[in-house]
Amino acid sequence: MSGNTEPSSLSGRVALVTGGARGLGLAISRRLHQLGASVVLADSGVSISGDKPDPEVASSVAQSFGERAVAFTSDIATPESAAAAVSLAVSQFGSIDLVVNNAAILRDSLIFKGNPSNWEAVVRNNLSAAYYVLVAATPHLREQVKAGRAPGRIVNLTSSAGLYGNFGQSAYASSKAGLFGLTRVAAMDMARSGVTCNAVAPFAATRVTDAIQPANAAQTQYKERALKISADFIGNFVAFLCGESAQDITGQLFGVRGREVLLFSQPRPVERFILPVQEQDETDARTLTALCREHFASKFTDLSTDLEAFNTDALI
Repeated sequence: MSGNTEPSSLSGRVALVTGGARGLGLAISRRLHQLGASVVLADSGVSISGDKPDPEVASSVAQSFGERAVAFTSDIATPESAAAAVSLAVSQFGSIDLVVNNAAILRDSLIFKGNPSNWEAVVRNNLSAAYYVLVAATPHLREQVKAGRAPGRIVNLTSSAGLYGNFGQSAYASSKAGLFGLTRVAAMDMARSGVTCNAVAPFAATRVTDAIQPANAAQTQYKERALKISADFIGNFVAFLCGESAQDITGQLFGVRGREVLLFSQPRPVERFILPVQEQDETDARTLTALCREHFASKFTDLSTDLEAFNTDALI
């Protein structure tokens, strides 16, 4: 990061922020706009469970921003709608430079009470929509670089639930874990164009945080603490990733928790063992048990949830 404390200008840049009219998305949209970017607020105004769309939500925010803001109020979770949102950015403001995939819904249930239609709705909204947006936006990002425009930025909002897991969040956690996989591949696919792609796991007061149903006392305490953290911290860091000084940062996974910014490790082998030379079906359970205990047991990851792992007071 630059030692300059002055915020980088995003003047002339064009941003598309999904779920950009409320909570975390609004904090991101507002900060990008404050720094000079034109913003497409792609938000259908649905509830946290993805129901009851209200186009007035995004329209009113765009109106409050004034110039350089426009609302896109269709459901972003179809290829056609995602393409239309990207086209709106290009037709309204002349380009698309910054893509922030933030839109998320929750439909929690314990795995043994799971509802496949809820799973499909969450994955479609939280993961497939991001893919559809990138499929539509990345050709523009590549062509703009070829035409001499500064490389664009992609930021995907993941979740610590997708890294640690949490009770009852099979759909949400899976969608957010998948979003990080998409981040890595997009970073690789776009590297030659100089377009960066990073993921941010936010810790802040949002509708997602408010919807947490604590499973124990520690999670109750976590929720109380999280609801004290402003989403503006995330908005500011996402804006940094969208700026010129973050050109060399790509394929990374960050967390933002008030004034605390985290760089997460990424899954890589931490230990290994070699099976003895023999027929594969002759390697019995006793051999594997002994080798696992010797090489792996001390390095196994426990089953603490994300809410328990971050159950300390944030620096705000």
